[in-house]
Amino acid sequence: MLTTSSAAVIHYKPERGNCSVIDPNAIYLCDSGAQFLDGTTDTTRTLHFGTPSAAEKTAYTLVLKGNIALDTAVFPKGTTGFAIDSLARQFLWVSATHANIFWSNVLHFPQKAGLDYRHGTGHGVGSYLNVHEGPIGIGTRKQFIDVPLAAGNVLSIEPGYYEDGAYGIRIENLAIVREVKTEHSFGDKPYLGFEHVTMVPYCRNLIDENLLTTDEKKWLNESNKEIRANTEGFFKVDPLTHSWLIRETQPF
Repeated sequence: MLTTSSAAVIHYKPERGNCSVIDPNAIYLCDSGAQFLDGTTDTTRTLHFGTPSAAEKTAYTLVLKGNIALDTAVFPKGTTGFAIDSLARQFLWVSATHANIFWSNVLHFPQKAGLDYRHGTGHGVGSYLNVHEGPIGIGTRKQFIDVPLAAGNVLSIEPGYYEDGAYGIRIENLAIVREVKTEHSFGDKPYLGFEHVTMVPYCRNLIDENLLTTDEKKWLNESNKEIRANTEGFFKVDPLTHSWLIRETQPF
């Protein structure tokens, strides 16, 4: 659990007597996971309980856009995680005209954002094995060039951004690789895509709605509807958590 500048340390390890205190006016990053009888989880959410800065909102929204882009990607069988890594990073890299028409009004980053993150975009997840389970993954490591993704693989999708000494952002879901139907099948190859299985809301307080396209808002609304439908029943006896769930999953 990371807050303030600690969240900018990708693999932060708190030490008793020498760790950050949760500050409601600062970014809070929580990377959590557990082993269950029916699966292994690895989920990261970034939250802000107060009023985030314009730069924080922009960075969070660009990371979210990258997460959505990879979640909705469709690619031919035989594609590797190396080949699709840039889908998640593109909005941290690109110029104003490619992000969307609203981007030119955002003054807290240059038009060519020039942002990135220093870790892979996704790792394989084992069942009764390792939370980081090779050889599959999404990123720029050499091993990801050699091993194509296959239906049934479970991977994380976790783009991020880390402002050194200030704050860190990461949004991590687990997703299953599935075969998808397409209008055409070039070379008679089947096509693959992702089915996300993580049911945790995104931080509404950190989303700059003006940076989202119509399709991205649709994806977010559908995802929020799915999250609420699948989890609301667990929290009806907990008014505080239930009200948080309803607030965070309101449509855009």
